Amino acid sequence: MSVSSLSASAQNYLKAIWSLGEWSDDPVTPTTVAAKAGVRLSTTSDAIRKLGDQGLVEHAPYGAVSLTPEGREHAVAMVRRHRLIETFLVQVLGYRWDQVHDEAETLEHAVSDFMVDRIDEQLGFPRRDPHGDPIPTRDGDVDRPDARPLSELAPGERGRIERISDADPGLLQFFADRGVGIGAVVELREGAPYSDAVDLVVEGSGATAPLGRSATRAVWVSAA
Repeated sequence: MSVSSLSASAQNYLKAIWSLGEWSDDPVTPTTVAAKAGVRLSTTSDAIRKLGDQGLVEHAPYGAVSLTPEGREHAVAMVRRHRLIETFLVQVLGYRWDQVHDEAETLEHAVSDFMVDRIDEQLGFPRRDPHGDPIPTRDGDVDRPDARPLSELAPGERGRIERISDADPGLLQFFADRGVGIGAVVELREGAPYSDAVDLVVEGSGATAPLGRSATRAVWVSAA
C-alpha cells in the first residue's frame, strides 16, 4: 500500500513520530508528538489511537509511541518526499534553505510516488537534503552521518558541520549570513564571561557566529 492512500493527517503524524527519534534517543510520547505537530495533546492522543487501530503504531498507556514495520515504511516514505522536495526547491528553483520547509510540508501531500521518483532521478539521487538530513532511498534505507551535537564539543575542538536542524528558519538565515553551512569546518570557542554563549569560528573565512547554548543543539558535526 502506498503512503498516498493515507490521509494527510496520518502522513504528518507518522513522519513526526519517526523524525522525533531520528536524532534523539529520548522516548517518543504523545506529548512530544503533539508539540512536534503543533496541536493539542487530546487531538494527538486520538490520532495515535486511530493509527494503532490501523496497525501503524504501538502505544501502551502512559508509555512511548513506536512505529510498526508498516508504519515505519510509510513514515520514511513521507520523509523521503519532504527532503527530496526541499532539495528540488533549492537546487532547481533557487529557494534559500530557510524557505523550503513550509513549502515542502504542503507539497509532500500532493505529489505522487512516480513524481517523487522522477525528482530523485532528476537530481541525481542525492543522499542529503539542504540541511544535511539524509534522504531515504526508494527502498527505505537511511544513511545517517556519524555526527554528534555541536553542544558536545569542548572549547578549542574542531568539527565539520553535517547537519543543521530546519526547525527555526531564522537560525538558518543567521548561519547563512555568517557563512556557516553544511561541510564547513568550525571551531568552538568560549564566549564572553557570564554570557552562557560560545563563539563558532568558521575555518578559512575567520567568520564568527556567537551562539547561545540552545542553538548549539541544532547543529551536528563530525570529526574534522
